[in-house]
Amino acid sequence: MSPEPWHLRVSPAEWELWIDDLGIPDGTPYLVSPRFVYDTNLNSYFHRVDLMEGPLNSQINRASALARYLTFLHTSRGKKGWRQATEADHVAYKYWRRTDLRGPRVDGDTWSQEVSHVNQFYVHAKNKRWVPEVPIPQRPRREWKGGRKQRTRVTGGETVPATYSHDEGGKEAVEWLPAASYRSWRDVGVLGYTPQGLPRESFRGRWASRNGAFVDFMVRTGMRLEEQASLLTLEVPTGPGPAGYSRFWLPAVIAKCRSARWIYEPASIRRDLTAYVMEDRRLVVEEAREAGRYAKISRPIVVADPRTPHLAQYTSGVRRGERIDVRLLDPRERRRLLLDTGEGLEPAMFWLGESGMPLTLSTWKDLFTDANRRCAEAGLDLRAHAHLLRHTFAVITLEQLQRGHIAALGDMNAAQRLHYQRIFGDPMDWVRRRLGHSSQLSTLIYLHALQELEMETRMALVPDTWEDLRETAVSALGDEKPPLDLPEKGAS
Repeated sequence: MSPEPWHLRVSPAEWELWIDDLGIPDGTPYLVSPRFVYDTNLNSYFHRVDLMEGPLNSQINRASALARYLTFLHTSRGKKGWRQATEADHVAYKYWRRTDLRGPRVDGDTWSQEVSHVNQFYVHAKNKRWVPEVPIPQRPRREWKGGRKQRTRVTGGETVPATYSHDEGGKEAVEWLPAASYRSWRDVGVLGYTPQGLPRESFRGRWASRNGAFVDFMVRTGMRLEEQASLLTLEVPTGPGPAGYSRFWLPAVIAKCRSARWIYEPASIRRDLTAYVMEDRRLVVEEAREAGRYAKISRPIVVADPRTPHLAQYTSGVRRGERIDVRLLDPRERRRLLLDTGEGLEPAMFWLGESGMPLTLSTWKDLFTDANRRCAEAGLDLRAHAHLLRHTFAVITLEQLQRGHIAALGDMNAAQRLHYQRIFGDPMDWVRRRLGHSSQLSTLIYLHALQELEMETRMALVPDTWEDLRETAVSALGDEKPPLDLPEKGAS
């Protein structure tokens, strides 16, 4: 009898330490063939430094797009492997994805994103000489120079997929929900009420209050899904706080494109988050401690000294004993971060599930899917996704700021007006900074959304229950400078 392969003689714990020592982050995707063969060339693509340092969600989307294409090659193109793919295979895949009545018939934005992901892999494979050519038809990249009246098309040496869609959504369009529609979607879809505001007997939502706090937090701050889902208890203000708004720093390592920024948290949201921490979160932590779940976490990173809550220590691997500021930990490492409190261990991640462990991004995406389904079953023509709540925040906040900007300035003396203008500046720029946009051009779509509304609608746009930034002392708003003790990347 032949000996067991070496990789099957290694324990899961040893595998994890080995992968950790190689610097491969938790959650890095990998693909296997229908016969469960692991292709080292194929999967080494996901180990590129520029990809591993990107958002985990981007890695998952990249791997999912490639997996769909390779599955199509196997099931519909004669069990071909990725090395045998041809241009004809790509054309057939496009027909199935976009046109075939038996296919998913995805929209233009989805198709173009998928083509981009698959094309990037094949460009990498060609550079490595794993394939002779990129099996996706190409065209020269076109750029436009000049103003609106005189625009010149410039063709460079770079190429892009020729099969990009031409029916992508326009950049001027933006989906968002008026406040009343958002509340209906939340109450029916997330909290389990009927459209008439009565509790639904069939609803079994033990975590409805947590989920309601999550979506309210998102629509009132404009954070992206992964940004909000990756927050630590050390970062989110809870407990008694000021009227109006309090703020906290969103670290670059969990912000998209490293867009570190101040997040402004309304007092009403702070109260809801405090209730979650004191009730639901505390309960699942206590249950998990009794079950010994936290002692079983592999390769934990631990904050052991409450006097230095921002400093954690690696407990395994080549970095064993090394200290690191928690604001330098990416979303994957944060899932292994534990706080050694006087009552025992607990996760540092803010949002926990029933098991007492940090919730995954897929769980939060399922929340929106389930909420949309409940609304449809209740006869409500309302749908939402995480980015739509971000859009909603932007549109309503911009209207709120524009309406109050002149009134606030009129009630101040010269010195107060100068300080106020330094903080808020242009309302559009304030919203830009809150969203983490590098350019105000990205934020203009929200102004266009407002301009399309009738004034009567705009006057009813901001709900009376939403705090106004003018209710917060100007001195408490501060400026855009980051915290003075913010660590540099690589510091320990």
